[in-house]
Amino acid sequence: MTPLLAHDPSESVPDFPMPRDPACPFAPPPEMTRLHDERPVSKVRLWDGSTHWLVTRYDDQRALYGDARLSVDVTRRGFPYLSAGFKETAGKTPPSFLNMDDPEHARIRRMVTAPFTIKRMEALRPTVQRITDELIDAMLAGPNPVDLVGALALPLPSLVICELLGVPYEDHDFFQRHSKVGVSRESTAQESRAANLALYRYLERLLGLKPADPADDMLSDLAARTASGDPTRHEAAMLGVLLLGAGHETTANMISLGVLALLEHPEQLAVVRDTDDPKVLAGAVEELLRYLTVVHSGQRRLALEDLEVGGQHIRAGEGVIIPGATGNWSPDRFPDPGRLDVRRDARRHMAFGFGIHQCLGQPLARIELQVVYGTLFRRVPHLRGAATLEEIPFKDDGIVYGVHELPVRW
Repeated sequence: MTPLLAHDPSESVPDFPMPRDPACPFAPPPEMTRLHDERPVSKVRLWDGSTHWLVTRYDDQRALYGDARLSVDVTRRGFPYLSAGFKETAGKTPPSFLNMDDPEHARIRRMVTAPFTIKRMEALRPTVQRITDELIDAMLAGPNPVDLVGALALPLPSLVICELLGVPYEDHDFFQRHSKVGVSRESTAQESRAANLALYRYLERLLGLKPADPADDMLSDLAARTASGDPTRHEAAMLGVLLLGAGHETTANMISLGVLALLEHPEQLAVVRDTDDPKVLAGAVEELLRYLTVVHSGQRRLALEDLEVGGQHIRAGEGVIIPGATGNWSPDRFPDPGRLDVRRDARRHMAFGFGIHQCLGQPLARIELQVVYGTLFRRVPHLRGAATLEEIPFKDDGIVYGVHELPVRW
């Protein structure tokens, strides 16, 4: 058996999250990379002064994702909260199945698994293509330069998830604004609670309207199923909140950040632009997902029992943070990880997590990314940035990494 490592209390405990190097905005923070190489399981300090374990290497992360001794229940004492807002709202707002352990997690997740199968998502590809083309048409007919976030990256996944769920797109300003507050580390407890409650009430109201005017959408299906009490109206509304927020927030950031990464790597952009092979394009998406890992605040867990990871003993009641960016940049799994190589086989990345809590909507996200990257660079082959990398405002204040704006011209 591997001897257990004792954590040396004299070692400095760095703050988490850690700042990125502005000169290398796509890379994990330098301090996290150092810990990956030197102290792959080590303590970090959060916003409230509490210390928790940071696990940085790919194999250790993958093992923890599948370990039932770790809990995602944010109401448990000692949980490593993202911010004061997240801590204060834990247990005071309607719970999401993202923060439930099995068997409750599995029961609720099964209710929305079928609509997100690969086969059903592939059937949506023509819809995603149509929406993408319409948005690019409008962009090309408008001002030049333009902010790609507002013109394409944000409206595309919002339109798609609205159509899938049965949510009126004309309400997009409302749900995008409240979703942004809900995922920000800088939101106060009052702001987080108000944003989550507003989204919950909005989805609950829509569910109440569906029985009288059902359609071929997920909210209509959930509303019909609430008649039997499984799910309850409350559970159905929370599923709607989760799917609506996750369905646009992560993909929008991935679209814009991926476009920026390709613009900064023209030889890789040329592969994406010039290919007519769907497999090459699909592989490029996997590499971009690995390289960028936009969910950058770390998956949070709490140990329910004593366990060992990476030679380190973690006790019951201690918090664990799993930063996917360092795992996806582990050189033993992805040689030369700091090199963007769209022909790399990156399929074993963990940008969507791993295990029972991995992202439910990943088949949809993959299709959206494949369509938008392939279509944008084919239709606008001379697309280029309209601002320097230093001038672009990056998002460091939330769960999801990205850019606030991406000025482009053609």
